[in-house]
Amino acid sequence: MKLNRLTHLYVEELKDLYSAENQLVKALPKMARASTSGDLRAGFEGHLEQTKEHVARLEKIFKALGESPNGKKCKGMEGLIKEGGELIEEDPAPEELDAGLISAAQRVEHYEIAGYGCVSTYAKILGEDQAVSLLRQTLEEEKETDKKLTQLAAQINIEAANSEESDAGSKSGKAAKTKAGRA
Repeated sequence: MKLNRLTHLYVEELKDLYSAENQLVKALPKMARASTSGDLRAGFEGHLEQTKEHVARLEKIFKALGESPNGKKCKGMEGLIKEGGELIEEDPAPEELDAGLISAAQRVEHYEIAGYGCVSTYAKILGEDQAVSLLRQTLEEEKETDKKLTQLAAQINIEAANSEESDAGSKSGKAAKTKAGRA
């Protein structure tokens, strides 16, 4: 591959995505544990396995390029994960928590869709055909995950809209969840 400014940008963006995916590997189990909806929890758990495959694909691309995937921290993903973590710490009622987790997850998916869309275009321009195939496969999986989240949101957001806020505040939601988990 000829070294040029697009090549440099391509490798840097791949490193950013590699960092983002690895951060997600750590964040998705926390999101799954926080979910009160079984379907949402299962979705996060399934996406964790998919995310591990995304990491493996990126490692394959880096190996073909003769480059290291390390050396860059994706600050965008770090911020998105931090926002999701703050939601969990606020301890809202279960319906609100699940609706908020979907919102946080969709922000993550949209960030990844943008990233994979760009790097797959760079790879195509640079003649990296194997990488194009791998990157587009991941891009399609990210789009599919976003669709699944939208489908889950249709029900969960309605549940949140129909649930009444209690005078005891958000802690009552966590207490009910904890008691239900022990039952």
